[in-house]
Amino acid sequence: MAKKYVFEVLSDVAKAKSKADKIKLLKQNESWALKDILRGTLDTKVTWNLPEGAPPYQEAEDHNHPTELQREYKQFAWFVKGGKGDKLPAFKRERLFIGLLEGVHPEDAKLVIDMINKKSPKGVTKPVVQEAFPGLLRE
Repeated sequence: MAKKYVFEVLSDVAKAKSKADKIKLLKQNESWALKDILRGTLDTKVTWNLPEGAPPYQEAEDHNHPTELQREYKQFAWFVKGGKGDKLPAFKRERLFIGLLEGVHPEDAKLVIDMINKKSPKGVTKPVVQEAFPGLLRE
């Protein structure tokens, strides 16, 4: 079975009725991309070295995008304050970010933008994430 896109997993979690169902869905679909989106959104110790809001970018076609978040999430290290991207000029860091957004599924790109703006995915709370992935959030 093919792995789901991160946005599909979080959409399923949003539709789940109980906390136990949400936790089960997160655990069943565990991936580093999913965990990094959750950590980047909910962990207050993670701060982003990017301007707030959404940058101007050209969405990829949902049925024809060059890459996927499951492969590209490692680039987040370039955008975290205190990370390797601190040494880059802001315009280069922002260009890398736009390249990431333009390469992945448009719904995953929206998730990444929400992450840097600390906007939680619908139906996902800190207690749910802490129970699904103990130790993921550092607070």
